[in-house]
Amino acid sequence: MNMELATTDRTDGAWDQVVTDTRVHRSVYADPSIFQHEMASIFAGTWVYLLHESEIPNANDFRAARLGSRPVIVTRDAKNQLHVLMNRCTHRGATICREKSGQAATFTCPYHGWRFKNDGKLMGVPGRDAYGNAFSRDRFSLGRAPRVESYRGFVFATLNQEAPDLETHLGQARFFIDQWLDQGGGDGLVVQSSAHRFHLKCNWKLIFDNAGDGYHVPFSHQSLLKMTADRYGGGDMTYFGDADKSSMRVYDLGNGHTLIDQREEMYNPSAWKQQRPQPGRETFEGSVAARKPQDEQSSTLDMAVGSGMNLNIFPNLLLIGNQIQVIEPLSVGETILTWYATTLDGVDEEVNVMRMRTQEDFPILGETDDAANFEACQQGLMSIPEEEWVDISRHVTTNTDRAERDGIVSGPVTSDLHLRAYFRRWKELMKVKPNIQTRPEGDAQ
Repeated sequence: MNMELATTDRTDGAWDQVVTDTRVHRSVYADPSIFQHEMASIFAGTWVYLLHESEIPNANDFRAARLGSRPVIVTRDAKNQLHVLMNRCTHRGATICREKSGQAATFTCPYHGWRFKNDGKLMGVPGRDAYGNAFSRDRFSLGRAPRVESYRGFVFATLNQEAPDLETHLGQARFFIDQWLDQGGGDGLVVQSSAHRFHLKCNWKLIFDNAGDGYHVPFSHQSLLKMTADRYGGGDMTYFGDADKSSMRVYDLGNGHTLIDQREEMYNPSAWKQQRPQPGRETFEGSVAARKPQDEQSSTLDMAVGSGMNLNIFPNLLLIGNQIQVIEPLSVGETILTWYATTLDGVDEEVNVMRMRTQEDFPILGETDDAANFEACQQGLMSIPEEEWVDISRHVTTNTDRAERDGIVSGPVTSDLHLRAYFRRWKELMKVKPNIQTRPEGDAQ
């Protein structure tokens, strides 16, 4: 049964037809009209991660970002208040800020020289008299996200005036965000290092699909695991070889958020000892042994390795190891994926050096495998319309799901529980028309 036409009918029933508990229709990944609906209902209708506060630590700092497909400028004004501004001049629509980051109290459009404060207010128009006495600067302030909130340094924004507050959106995921931060030194997290950037020819959801998929690891990353086994006799990630018999679980945290928890396997007996060798490893280990009491040595070494968590905050934030991964959709078949490295404030510099060596490992040796698969999936979904369905039924009928505390549900790490959980939230949001605004009442253009 061909369902291409059904997706143009924006009724609740249409979304239930294209996404069920066991399968997803190809149009969800391939139909441009569905992508545009997502940009309104999901990437404008709920909270989207933009950056970490440490990336703009000072007054008048700014960084370019994307709120879904919308380019924005995240700024701190002179009073350190956060703003999320639409990166579009209100005169003719030109991109105003053409730098990735920096410091600026004002932004001037290169086209006709209109000048805006870093809170979005229009402050200067060349030849202002030509517009007459009725001209109102307030009407031409930059569009902006009406709601901007931060949770422990993670900055989110939404265009939906009626969305619940950020803490409600994060829900049970907050507990694991706290664990992720506290394992690495708490609120001393710093995100100012270089990043790995991938410009991928795939739908954004193919990346999110993979974020909670413990099934693919021994197949997609076979060369990495074989190299680890052949050279070092085992180590990091080799415990995915027989994953269903491991202690690892995947968790449905609600609101589309999920978690793969590797910690029991990764820290058995020591996360540090399971790491693949990196430059400086022996020197770091010797320094810690010389400087730290024996009961502190293991925890210090473990600060340099990954968290053992794949924490996925719907729709675009992935906390993987000690890195922050951000999904930025561009079109139905094009996405930017960025891995941001993190360091810790207030620790010995050699800890951060080893963290960087660890964080260089997987994006280079493993993410390239995933990127190839994302693009191969998109090609198959776009090019063979007669094959309509994507399967998400793994462990649906095995009765292995388990109720955890506070309504959390877990399943075997190779389960498709992650996809079923986030697509449930996807459907909820796609069925609702959010109250989207980019300017206050009375400030319409």
